[in-house]
Amino acid sequence: MLIHDDLFAWDGWGGPLKLGSGRCRLRIFDLRKGGRRGLTHLKPVVVIVSDLPRRHRQDMSVRSCASHLSTLITKAFDIDPQRMFWVEYYPESRYGVGNPRVIPESFVGVDFTWHESNAINPRWKSVKPPLLDLLRQLVAETP
Repeated sequence: MLIHDDLFAWDGWGGPLKLGSGRCRLRIFDLRKGGRRGLTHLKPVVVIVSDLPRRHRQDMSVRSCASHLSTLITKAFDIDPQRMFWVEYYPESRYGVGNPRVIPESFVGVDFTWHESNAINPRWKSVKPPLLDLLRQLVAETP
């Protein structure tokens, strides 16, 4: 069940210069809710973050601030990090004259080491079926 779908902005560490700040689309799903039948998940809270078009030159991507962003979101939404699956979602994009070239959509899982409720040491990994199929379904439900 979708429990949050909105923009999420974060302050960085640069004070008035706003270095390290940014914003993303944040979707949080709780697979324990909503009557989904089937497999019980060890990490039932799925957090999907996606980059938004940059408004300012110093805006950071979700990848470059993964640890900081994960720490902020787990605290803001009272999420147990040990029960959370963090996903960076990149929709399909096209480029080139007339947009003939395609970069396919991708879902990238991120594991963190947690130290005193702070995410450190992010490790990116590809997501394989059947989890990939579930993520595609969740994203399709929240266009």
